[in-house]
Amino acid sequence: MKVIIPAAGAGKRLFPHTHTKPKPMVYIAGKPIIGHILDRMIELEPEEIILVVGYHKEQIISYVDRHYKDKFKIRYIDQEERLGLGHSVYVTKEHAMGSEIMIALGDMIFKSGYLDFYKFHVENGKCSGSIGVREVEEPRKYGIVELEPSSPCIQRLEEKPENPGSNLGIAGVYFVKDTTLLFEVLDWMLQNSIQNRGEYQLTDALQEMIRRGSKFKTFEVSSWYDCGHARSLLETNRVLLEEKLTGNVPADVCDSVIIQPVEIGENVKIINSVIGPYTSIAEDTVIENSIISNGVIGSRTHISNLNLESSIIGDDANLIGKHNSLNIGDYSSIEF
Repeated sequence: MKVIIPAAGAGKRLFPHTHTKPKPMVYIAGKPIIGHILDRMIELEPEEIILVVGYHKEQIISYVDRHYKDKFKIRYIDQEERLGLGHSVYVTKEHAMGSEIMIALGDMIFKSGYLDFYKFHVENGKCSGSIGVREVEEPRKYGIVELEPSSPCIQRLEEKPENPGSNLGIAGVYFVKDTTLLFEVLDWMLQNSIQNRGEYQLTDALQEMIRRGSKFKTFEVSSWYDCGHARSLLETNRVLLEEKLTGNVPADVCDSVIIQPVEIGENVKIINSVIGPYTSIAEDTVIENSIISNGVIGSRTHISNLNLESSIIGDDANLIGKHNSLNIGDYSSIEF
């Protein structure tokens, strides 16, 4: 089985952090998002991983080659035009058609490993493929699955419907056996400019396969972590650190308190500060006279004289606070 990871988008919902890097390279819990995804694929032992790249692609290629080239056979496909998830899969046609594939989104981290999902797919038996789902509170924001009334098979798929027929949201992991038909449908969609919200949707392609007779089943995904927004990024950082309980702490800590769980990169200097809990700090950063909790701090950043909570700070930033001198009268109330 081959794995397709679409990772070409600009990640606009994570601006300003994705102005200078692709979303899969945003740092949380000790490594970029793409590192957490690939770690969870090691047990799966795929035949090949096809990474679809585009926006600042050199950063993904450099990181993945450096850390995972000895673990996987990796192929990079350039998606020159970012025209949606369906198009992202379509550009892999030359290398994926005819093989069973798993599609795993490049901004979703799952608590379970992908081997568990593959086992669920195998247990589904005879079908054209399997789609991971989970009950969601706001189905209008997701691709939605409707099941046949008396069958485990999918009756209908719809991307962000106005009037959802169920609350089963697509969780961002797909298995497709009949890739010949999948790419035939995607080719038909591109030739006829069949778009939804200005993009070629994978959901629409799978729905067309169902219309042509394909049978898809589902499997339950207990927990997924969406890294597409700042708030969800901090929550994912927290959850991943909780899984570790105790993270890496550098030797260069002076007169400071570290409250686990934290993840601190190489060559980080921490002086007269309190760090944690739920804080990730990337390599070559200096923090002094500061308190930081529930945060993500990038590489080569300098932070001094600050109290930061629930903050995301990028690479090469310089944040210097100033001490305040106050003269406050009775019954005053001031918030900084």
